[in-house]
Amino acid sequence: MKPAPLRILLVEDDELFRLGLSVRLSKEPGLEVVAEAVDGETAVELTNQHLPDVVLLDVGLPGIGGVEACRQIREQHPEMPVLVLTSHSQKQLIERLIAAGASGYCLKGIEAGVLILALRSVAAGASWWDQTVTAEIRAAMTGNLSIQANLTEAVQNPLTQREQEILAQIAAGKSNQEIAELLHIAPGTVRVHVHAILQKLEVRDRTQAAVLALQRGLLSTSYFLSQHSSSEVGNRHD
Repeated sequence: MKPAPLRILLVEDDELFRLGLSVRLSKEPGLEVVAEAVDGETAVELTNQHLPDVVLLDVGLPGIGGVEACRQIREQHPEMPVLVLTSHSQKQLIERLIAAGASGYCLKGIEAGVLILALRSVAAGASWWDQTVTAEIRAAMTGNLSIQANLTEAVQNPLTQREQEILAQIAAGKSNQEIAELLHIAPGTVRVHVHAILQKLEVRDRTQAAVLALQRGLLSTSYFLSQHSSSEVGNRHD
């Protein structure tokens, strides 16, 4: 049975940009743009009407604006992922988006393949923050030590908790199917997380990801050994 497509609400007030983006996303297998909005109020209304899997939201919207639209969407639908796509990268804006509950942030001009990966990642429960923007915030952050500490931790370990769990199983030699069964998630969701892990760590394959994670301390050696030991025990019982 063919899996259901990822249903996207596209919110962008620039007509030409929205049209091009809609056409590109619609051509991608497994993606479907179910509705389009040009302002914040309509974005909230269409979210309630269509209940998409993910909202792709521009910040510079007429009406209540993108940040407030994000806040209202997340307030009414706490599990609804919102991926922000915009040309703006000011520190204050990112802080407001984080406070509004955005799941991720990408700059306009991003490659289509990376944007699609980001959409799939946030829809699967991961987060996606543009590395350049995050670095700029860290460089500019001087007064708010708590936010600075959180951002530092995010840059040092860009993986979400779920991605770390999956990476630990990868390091233990588990296949995607085995990881899916162990974590009670779909194999397709595991694949999305694995792609996100490789993208974030800037490596080509699973082995490099596991090695790099151990080198950076993203995955503790003791935890890796415990997972690997459990895998060996399970194999002996098979």
